Amino acid sequence: MKNVRIVEQLVIFIANRPGTLAELCDALGEANINIYGLTVIDTVDHASVRMVVSDTQKAIALLESRGTLVLDSEVLMIENDNRPGSLSRVARLLSKSKVNIEYAYLASMPSAKKGLLILRVSDVKKAFKLLSAADSED
Repeated sequence: MKNVRIVEQLVIFIANRPGTLAELCDALGEANINIYGLTVIDTVDHASVRMVVSDTQKAIALLESRGTLVLDSEVLMIENDNRPGSLSRVARLLSKSKVNIEYAYLASMPSAKKGLLILRVSDVKKAFKLLSAADSED
């Protein structure tokens, strides 16, 4: 964990059918908005897409102009070491201070030295302070 930030995450509600995610990503790409993290949760008739992007306000305006329901919330974006125990260290540090991890998503290539972790926690500011202080101890 060398880089911890509080960022805005979008939750976008789209139809659960082939092509809708492609259309969403096409629109963001055409607007030069990069996707840093993404997860999709499906239900029978719709999907909830959670994503962190390079320009949250521009993405919200774009998607709302297309009639898409978009919500935003604060999450932590953490660049961490891609090695065994990295997530455990974060989770243990937060649990000791009674900060709950509500959900998380992460990814990295097996050969990558770093990975990206997105965390939705019960207290974003407290978690940010804890993880930033832990960085200085490394």
